[in-house]
Amino acid sequence: MAKKIVTKKPKTIITTGNGKIFVSTTFNNTIVTITNEKGDAIAWSSAGNAGFKGTRKSTPFAATSAVEQAIQKAKEVGVNSVEVFIKGPGVGRDAALRAVRNSGLSISMIADVTPIPHNGPRQKKKRRA
Repeated sequence: MAKKIVTKKPKTIITTGNGKIFVSTTFNNTIVTITNEKGDAIAWSSAGNAGFKGTRKSTPFAATSAVEQAIQKAKEVGVNSVEVFIKGPGVGRDAALRAVRNSGLSISMIADVTPIPHNGPRQKKKRRA
């Protein structure tokens, strides 16, 4: 029997130069996704994807590296103006924002979209410091 080799054609992503950067920071990792205006993912990266393992993923430097890696991919597609949405309590929040500022992209908006419960179900016990 002859095996069929299926080759995928690369997806074409339409960009107008504007994009959105979604930074999700947890206590253990930082995940960055860059989309076009419509919401289609153009590029993504994370601290783990940037080559960090274990506790080093949860550092500000790892977050900076992840953001720079994602922005590099997005610039190749043609993104030059972005809106930034930051979510989560992690240590990579400020570092990620600093990396976006230093990248040369023009920032039109910065928003904190961390979900805050309006006194929903009983909370988990507090994290020990």
